[in-house]
Amino acid sequence: MTEDGKSIERVTFSRGVDVCIMAIDGTWRRDCQLNAISDTDASLTVEGSIQGLNLKEFFLLLSSTGLAYRRCELVRVNGTEMDVSFLKAKPSKRRSSADEERARV
Repeated sequence: MTEDGKSIERVTFSRGVDVCIMAIDGTWRRDCQLNAISDTDASLTVEGSIQGLNLKEFFLLLSSTGLAYRRCELVRVNGTEMDVSFLKAKPSKRRSSADEERARV
């Protein structure tokens, strides 16, 4: 349940969707199967070893061109299965012109 009392809907795929995980700096990449996803998290099955990889923060690439992606952090690993949560973007410190006008008044 979320704070406002609504449950988070999770979509589960009967056959996994082909995706990749990639390091923030692009130094490594692994093929995965996306098993389930919601607005806040996902469940993956990783192909190949993840031993020695920095999984504190990485990208989940949802398209082969890399144009659709989410920034993630590792929640749990169980063999080849892993749960990740999506990180929200940090608020921009740049002010819009409307904010600057209000600040002057």
